[in-house]
Amino acid sequence: MDTSKSSDRFDHALIAERLHKARQEIKALSGGRDIKLLAVTKTVPVEVINYAVDELSIDAIGENRVQELLSKYDSLHKPKSGKLEIHLIGSLQTNKVKYIIDKVDMIESVDSLKLAAEIDRQAKKHSLTMDILIEVNIGREEQKGGIDPDELEAFCEALGDFSNLRLRGLMTIAPRCETKDEYLMFFNETRELFEGILEKKLHNITRDSFNVLSMGMSGSYPEAIRAGSTEVRLGSTLFGARTYPENPKQ
Repeated sequence: MDTSKSSDRFDHALIAERLHKARQEIKALSGGRDIKLLAVTKTVPVEVINYAVDELSIDAIGENRVQELLSKYDSLHKPKSGKLEIHLIGSLQTNKVKYIIDKVDMIESVDSLKLAAEIDRQAKKHSLTMDILIEVNIGREEQKGGIDPDELEAFCEALGDFSNLRLRGLMTIAPRCETKDEYLMFFNETRELFEGILEKKLHNITRDSFNVLSMGMSGSYPEAIRAGSTEVRLGSTLFGARTYPENPKQ
């Protein structure tokens, strides 16, 4: 998808203001914990991403779609820290793993052994170990991807068979909620699952590596932080409401 022609709709000063406000709120809610801000750049033109990297010290982005990530990848700037961290946060088809295996630092949406096996296979080809998160369907919604909470422990154990995967933690997308308390309930349940997995002391999981709890998006990140999130994924909070092409197939 070509988003470059729409870059003029992004107000750089407004993005800077929004980011400053989000960082201040995250800091205030963190209780001193280190919380990663992942800038979700779906439909955001590469010029705008590079502005955020160059001028606003964004050093981690999340992309939802393989094709869009590939269209931007070669033009992305490196931050002053030297490394732009890229996460694949959207649903990933097994036949597209090969295109991004050497381009992302983490895949947050692993929800099947078939997908895990393909990530492992492609990682072996490139002599690398891929960091992954298990996507948990905390709302048990039939139309959404993710592992059912009741199947999480068995799934974690099964991932131990793959030598080129490193299980770093859990990711969840809460159902659409009417109240902050509802969001808090789903995020607390996810944190309890996360802690429960650590307590099981599975052979492939240690506290040093299993330490990422990716919860909270633009409409729910304060509640996610209160529940113990270590990473929030912010798109519209930073860049404004997404504008999709009228004909996305073109």
